[in-house]
Amino acid sequence: MIAHLRGTVAGVAPDGAVIEVGGVGMRVQCTPGTLATLRLGEPAQVSTSLVVREDSLTLFGFVSDDERNIFELVQTASGVGPRLALAMLAVHTPDALRRAVATEDLNALTLVPGIGKKGAQRIVLEMKDRLGPPGDGTDGLPGLRTSPRMPVWRDQVQSGLVNLGWPVRDADLAIAIRTATIVDGLARVQAGAGLVARRGRPA
Repeated sequence: MIAHLRGTVAGVAPDGAVIEVGGVGMRVQCTPGTLATLRLGEPAQVSTSLVVREDSLTLFGFVSDDERNIFELVQTASGVGPRLALAMLAVHTPDALRRAVATEDLNALTLVPGIGKKGAQRIVLEMKDRLGPPGDGTDGLPGLRTSPRMPVWRDQVQSGLVNLGWPVRDADLAIAIRTATIVDGLARVQAGAGLVARRGRPA
């Protein structure tokens, strides 16, 4: 299994990137959020999952091991393949997916194109005890690393989602939800930092 790639970003497209490792260009399919962290000509590392089919070998790349692990886990649910799993992570962070499954939030799951109410119910039933509780991940606040450049990459993220088959309206909604999650996370960090600072002041 190829667990990760570390090399130079040789190309970026709406649905994936090429990372050159030892003179060999490895193409990886990525979520728009992962693509937003890659810069052409700069070094990068992505966690990877290799999907083997009779007629193809496809490498999927992720910004963290946690995203990769969730990608692999959700595919154990009935009717969830690599493309749908990737779409789930394009809309939701790993912790957001854990939260949606743990709380049986069908509305959150059906935001993902390709998941209807029955599909969401099946995912909740089959995955509830497998994804773990929110906060199990090791990547801290989801999306925080990419948030400073989010406005610049909005068009690319939208293009990536549309390329995966999303209607433009759904792509814009997913971006708005992701941005709101990031902003809320930043607010919590700032509030916590302020509280620590106040407690640390001498009386």
